[in-house]
Amino acid sequence: MISLTDTSQMPVGMPRARRLTDFLPAIFFISGFVWDALTIGHNVVASDLWIFAGYLLCAAIILYLIGHPISIENSEGRLVSIFKRHYRPRVPYFLLQFLFGSLFSALFILYFKSSSHWLSWLMSLVLAVLLVANEFLESEYKRFTLSWSMFGLCAMLLFNFALPFTLGSINEIWFYLSTLLGASLAFWLYRKTPNQLGSIKPVAAIAVLLMLAYAADMIPPVPLVKRDVVMAFELDKIDGQYRLVHQPSIWWMFWYTASNDLKMVEGQRVYCFSSIFAPPGLNTKLYHRWQHYNKKQGWVTQSHIGFDLSGGRHAGFRGYTYKNNLAEGDWRVSVETENEKTITIHKFSIRYVETAPRRVMRFY
Repeated sequence: MISLTDTSQMPVGMPRARRLTDFLPAIFFISGFVWDALTIGHNVVASDLWIFAGYLLCAAIILYLIGHPISIENSEGRLVSIFKRHYRPRVPYFLLQFLFGSLFSALFILYFKSSSHWLSWLMSLVLAVLLVANEFLESEYKRFTLSWSMFGLCAMLLFNFALPFTLGSINEIWFYLSTLLGASLAFWLYRKTPNQLGSIKPVAAIAVLLMLAYAADMIPPVPLVKRDVVMAFELDKIDGQYRLVHQPSIWWMFWYTASNDLKMVEGQRVYCFSSIFAPPGLNTKLYHRWQHYNKKQGWVTQSHIGFDLSGGRHAGFRGYTYKNNLAEGDWRVSVETENEKTITIHKFSIRYVETAPRRVMRFY
């Protein structure tokens, strides 16, 4: 007989196979996250949202079945739970972990790509913590209060993205309504589950926190996603494309196409060109808030200029504003919605020189 603790009598390849199995969760986690990063957020399409809705539906079904007294007779004539009859006891919790992990991964990518200032990064950080923590929570989902809280949070965040995307509007009313819809879905499902295991009350607290965070500009105005912001000295539109002449970035900063340390001659105009992803059918107005840094007053608004945006172009909808005679020093341009929610903040500096440095031309 082989002892359970005697590894000397185990097949030669078994310890190595077990070591590989130990790494499978990490491999699946990293692979899934990389896949989401490459496929989600670059061009958000309706099919992405349908997939996420499918994840949420599967999680809802599992939570319902865990709390539902569905039972059948076993071979001995006794009534047993459908999960105990057909599945191992940990299967439903493993599935919840997988589904919530998939949702948090996708939502983190979407919200991170919409975040570009420190307040919105806090929201992305919370999602990142939940994404990593979820990998260690399989056994904790047996505490159904946690399961319902996770479900409610995923439902609210998904609705926050899907409702404005579907309606083609980023009015703040849709954020508050979608948050209430997500919370209501969790409460409704909880009430419909015969064995109401755990507490649903934390979902209400999460909804309140999300609405407060949105009011404080901590949550980016999804589904708008920044594509690019470029400071240029010349701008023309030729055959549907914008031709920009700008100062190239330093060679080692290869991830930037244009420099944000502008060296310019007196009287030169500066353009701020922004490209923003917007879903089809969205019609709204965006604003560029030009601000100059003053040591005594901090960031001082110099102008607040609006331009129209119509959604549906996968490469991002483009707009620009410009200013003349900018003072030397640190500047920033905030790209904002009509209700002053920040999409992105782009910082740059101005320094006047006698001879302008090399310029490059690029089409956007």
